[in-house]
Amino acid sequence: MKATYHKYILDFKRPSGTSRGVMTEKETWFIVLEQDGKKGIGECGILRGLSIDDRSDYEEKLKWTCDNINLGKDKLWEALLEFPSIQFGVEMAFQSLVSETPFLLFPSDFTNGVKSILINGLVWMGEESFMKEQIEEKLAQGFRCIKLKIGAIDFDKELQLLRFIREHFTPEQVEIRVDANGAFDEDKALDKLIQLSEFKLHSIEQPIQKNRTDRMAELCKTTPFPIALDEELIGVFALEEKEKLLEKIRPQYIILKPSFVGGFRGTQEWISLAEKHKIGWWITSALESNIGLNAIAQWTFLQQNLMPQGLGTGALYTNNFDCPLEVSKGQLWYKKELDWTFDFALLK
Repeated sequence: MKATYHKYILDFKRPSGTSRGVMTEKETWFIVLEQDGKKGIGECGILRGLSIDDRSDYEEKLKWTCDNINLGKDKLWEALLEFPSIQFGVEMAFQSLVSETPFLLFPSDFTNGVKSILINGLVWMGEESFMKEQIEEKLAQGFRCIKLKIGAIDFDKELQLLRFIREHFTPEQVEIRVDANGAFDEDKALDKLIQLSEFKLHSIEQPIQKNRTDRMAELCKTTPFPIALDEELIGVFALEEKEKLLEKIRPQYIILKPSFVGGFRGTQEWISLAEKHKIGWWITSALESNIGLNAIAQWTFLQQNLMPQGLGTGALYTNNFDCPLEVSKGQLWYKKELDWTFDFALLK
């Protein structure tokens, strides 16, 4: 078996803002496997400044992985514990290699085009007018669950945006999720949660920075509406540490990005623990290209979670790869009649 790795820069159609800054491009890496005339591909979806494996030796570890590919998927997963995005890329590449086609990883009613995945519409941070424009666009497109990035512009303006939605749509008509990306001050977080609760929100992701577990546990206990952990899960590798974290904080939800938490296997560990402790969960992409998004969507469908998932990121880039994934009325469909435009030669 031969393995190679390749860097690819994804260009955003328009700058996309979070509380950590504005992104204009996204670095990603592909692992390509070749054996007996077949090829498989996996995406290592790293987000610089956020992924736990954003390290100076990242490319060196990719090279090591390709040089040692004959260890096999399971041994590599164990050896790559501190590199969850590479764990995911390896898992995906091996599954791709043994599949009927490189991109049909998990056949189901979803890949047959019979059933869809409910998703949320993502609204990026920016000027008030830009966020309002995005909100109106998502609602017009038929989304019944929207997710707003908050914490970067003036809080009162963010409250006005939420008020704008609620003046036109009840909680039964449109579910609102907000994501603070850890932007709230610890001492003011509860007060902000109380103000936000007026708008009957579904949940808030990561209101304060990660690793403030005592304070996060207090917030989860006293919050007027559900808290979902996101960044808090990054860098927690051992199964017993994962359980310890959930038992201490006792969040209402956890949000799982396979590229951040060790691929499908790491995600499954978190799901099993969440269900054991009666904690809700959903899956989101980490801004991968359509190659990674396709794999995540196919696997997510098999989990049979009926909540809206965070998988609507395929249209963010100017140089993404055309694929059968299509968003329609707040649902992600796999249109079998649509072809991939991906060519392995692009990665040479």
